[in-house]
Amino acid sequence: MTISFQSLGLSEDFVEQLEKLGFAEPTHIQTQAIPEMLQGRDIVAQSQTGTGKTAAFSLPILEQLEPDNKNVQALILSPTRELAQQVTQAIEDFAGHRRLHVLTVCGGQAIDRQIRSLQRGVHIVVGTPGRVIDLLDRNKLNIDQIKWAVLDEADEMLSMGFIDDVKQILSQSPNTRQTACFSATMPRQIRDLVKQFLNDPVNVTVDQPKAAPARIEQNVYFVPRGWSKTKVLLPIIEMESPQSAIIFVRTKKTASEVMAQLHESGQSVDEYHGNLSQIQRERLVQRFRDGKIHMIVATDIAARGLDVEHLSHVINYDLPDNAETYIHRIGRTGRAGKEGTAISLVQPIDRRMLSQIERRVRQQLNICQIPDRTQVESKRLTKLEAQIKEALAGERMASFLPIVNELSGEYDPQAIAAAALQIMYDQNCPAWMQSDWEVPQVSKTGIPKPSKGEGGSGSGSRKPYTGSRKPMSKSLPNKKPTILSNKSR
Repeated sequence: MTISFQSLGLSEDFVEQLEKLGFAEPTHIQTQAIPEMLQGRDIVAQSQTGTGKTAAFSLPILEQLEPDNKNVQALILSPTRELAQQVTQAIEDFAGHRRLHVLTVCGGQAIDRQIRSLQRGVHIVVGTPGRVIDLLDRNKLNIDQIKWAVLDEADEMLSMGFIDDVKQILSQSPNTRQTACFSATMPRQIRDLVKQFLNDPVNVTVDQPKAAPARIEQNVYFVPRGWSKTKVLLPIIEMESPQSAIIFVRTKKTASEVMAQLHESGQSVDEYHGNLSQIQRERLVQRFRDGKIHMIVATDIAARGLDVEHLSHVINYDLPDNAETYIHRIGRTGRAGKEGTAISLVQPIDRRMLSQIERRVRQQLNICQIPDRTQVESKRLTKLEAQIKEALAGERMASFLPIVNELSGEYDPQAIAAAALQIMYDQNCPAWMQSDWEVPQVSKTGIPKPSKGEGGSGSGSRKPYTGSRKPMSKSLPNKKPTILSNKSR
């Protein structure tokens, strides 16, 4: 039997509003959480981003909210400004024509404006713990009468050091409140918080995503001795040509360094982390959604605010500290029935974590060979051919025909065309390709074999590229990186 939103206990008005928004059937977490919250039960839900948790806690609150009561009736805590803003927008969409006031309170915005909104009357406050504490200390936010408290992404609030703030906030709210805790993982500190502040909660279990191979191709590239991760990443990006990708790193410093190296190589990329102002973040996200930049280098915490549809690639420049975060990362691609690619750069120190990830997803990840020069040049020539066909379909090439006619008296037309292509190819050739590199072969155990004569740069004794090399013949196959089968491992 198909479960509907109406069968979960929501009113007809809300069901109609959800249909307008394109919500046909409830997700697993919504099916479990909405009835329990409508009955007034505290809940603990372990769920990843993309499972529909915002609707799971928002709809029951909106269903029972009292529009005529101008006091704050619900408080939703989020780890980042971006996530708080997304939750606010979702609640306003769900509310439809109802005259409800939802306020986002977070840093990076004028606190005076938020205070004025609170004085006029607000039904729901969505905020980061730091700004909520600030407003409580100023006696500008009153949560004495809240009926609902929601902890969204509780584990991320723990990671960001907000757990004591969360406890302080809950301590100032009435014991009669209904509390919902949503978290992708359940570390000990979160379990302790649940035990302290939730009353006989219902555990909502949502099957953890397995990152189905049919949707997400999971590839691993081992970083050879003496190679930097960026040296491995550059030829991979050339071969993959991601339309939109998030490159995950551990620190803000690494994000800046990787962004600078990729930008220098001619890639369309920017960085996204906590040092950016609110305005900078919003502009960057919009440029990413509009396709003006194709890749963003981000830390896990900052990336919580990057909710972008149709992400083609997720790249783990640095592996995460746990398998759950890996699943959370790669789950950003391959959504809505589309295919996606997850790429992980693995050093020897990461092998234990790789094993944990494979056990968690219950499959062995594809071990791939780093693309060699022949493969990359073949890919670049294919792109060049596409550009030529596009130019031939245009009108501007007529301006260059007199040059061709003049040179035709002395040179063969095919040689003229080849020379023009060589100039174009060489001018667009990034600096990192102007020297040969020798790719170590991956053994059956997945450990790269050092190249003969490798002296740290991976170039061995080969002479530097001088720019005089002829482009590889068009007949070269447009190879994909070699994938070793699980059987060969």
